[in-house]
Amino acid sequence: MQKQIPNAILKKIIHVDMDAFYASVEQRDNSALRGKPVIVGGTALERGVVAACSYEARKFGIHSAMSTAKAMLLCPECVLVHPDFKKYEKASSVINKIFHEYTNLVEPLSLDEAYLDVTDNFLEIKSATVIAGQIKEKIYEQTSLTASAGVSYCKFLAKIASGFKKPDGLTVVTPDKAADFIAKLPIGSFHGVGKVTEKHMHSLGIYTGADLKKKTLAELEENFGKSGSWFYDLARGIDETPVEPNWIRKSAGRETTLATDITDMGKIRGILEELCFDVEKDLKSEGKKGRTITLKVKYHDFKQITRSITIERQVQAGATINKYVQELLSKTEAGKKKIRLLGVSMHGFEEAKKKPGQMKFGF
Repeated sequence: MQKQIPNAILKKIIHVDMDAFYASVEQRDNSALRGKPVIVGGTALERGVVAACSYEARKFGIHSAMSTAKAMLLCPECVLVHPDFKKYEKASSVINKIFHEYTNLVEPLSLDEAYLDVTDNFLEIKSATVIAGQIKEKIYEQTSLTASAGVSYCKFLAKIASGFKKPDGLTVVTPDKAADFIAKLPIGSFHGVGKVTEKHMHSLGIYTGADLKKKTLAELEENFGKSGSWFYDLARGIDETPVEPNWIRKSAGRETTLATDITDMGKIRGILEELCFDVEKDLKSEGKKGRTITLKVKYHDFKQITRSITIERQVQAGATINKYVQELLSKTEAGKKKIRLLGVSMHGFEEAKKKPGQMKFGF
């Protein structure tokens, strides 16, 4: 029997995504950068990567996570700016306060995007579309930055919709329009479909939402395991995932790409010690302690490995973290193979109790 969308659980969900956030903040604060292709990230000499780029830079095929060296080859006239996270966090704080003028059901995904459940809202505005428009206006008035928003009855469609008319867009997908909207979506835009899964989907003749909907639940589960039922539901516009207002950071970590590949164990240990104390600063700023410590190593051949240990007590001190990281280091090929990247992260935070989500009808 085909699963249908129950009216009782239809919600009013907004996904807000800032437009080229880091780069836009830099252009806002420096008039000389406006209208120019801007890259926010590390230098090519540091073997850095692009953290964000302006829309002017994107026209050259530049995107986040691309190496800075490649980005500069694509667009030699790009202006490279080092990240200033204090500025970005300040702007994000203003935006977050705007969200909470309407609801406490706010789930931040990062500094520049969040879900809001406005089914019931403080201002008792019936239209989620009106709320999304007001939020966009207030963000611009208070930060001089633009945002794009998607509005729908579930998180999946709201997030997809927010990316449809960037920058400064507002797209609404109502329940009666959902089927046609999903049918036309490229399969790579579905939640849980990365490059590997997308390739597998293509091998099965699945290129769009319409193609996905043709597959039976048994076929999808046979090919994608537990994710099969998730894909089956998404093709039918079913996503009951609630907005999590008490979303908490699951980990704290720092990493660095080295200027040159190294095998010197003294340097490696010193770099890791610095990273551990950087992680301590992050943990203290958020009042967190963790039990699982992870070491990340990327070798010169780009092979990446992680080594983790879970200890009995919650810790925060950089010296303690470093003690375990150095033990984990002995379980790698450090000193034998050249290393290009090192990282340290802490997981296993104590979870905050979550409030139940609201389940009232209304779009």
